[in-house]
Amino acid sequence: MSYDLMTFETSQAPQEKEAFMTWYEKQVEWKEGHGYNDARVCSPALQNFYNELTESFPNMNGNIDDDTIDAMEEAGTDNRLTDYGLGTAVIYAAFAWSVAEEAYTTMRTVAQKHKVGFFDVSGSEGEIIFP
Repeated sequence: MSYDLMTFETSQAPQEKEAFMTWYEKQVEWKEGHGYNDARVCSPALQNFYNELTESFPNMNGNIDDDTIDAMEEAGTDNRLTDYGLGTAVIYAAFAWSVAEEAYTTMRTVAQKHKVGFFDVSGSEGEIIFP
């Protein structure tokens, strides 16, 4: 299990909760016809968001070399490696539970900065925030 959060392109997402959840379910079917590990498919705002977030939470499936992973393991920070699903209108991030609080705060702050939406997928309330 992971602690999951998502950002989204607000121009693509409905603002009413029930409609949003239907839209969300379609997004996570991952049927866009491209790989989901390349940020170039994302909107410009989501790309900017991703570039900043991965400075704190690197993509475990991205361009990260073995030496970097070894150094993170040695420093005890390998729990910051994050699994991302990158779509045209969403970025889905699966964090380790050990960094859940920091991931939530960091991702929400970076989302606000880049004016993209924020969805607390794992939260009990399923918080959805539009900028």
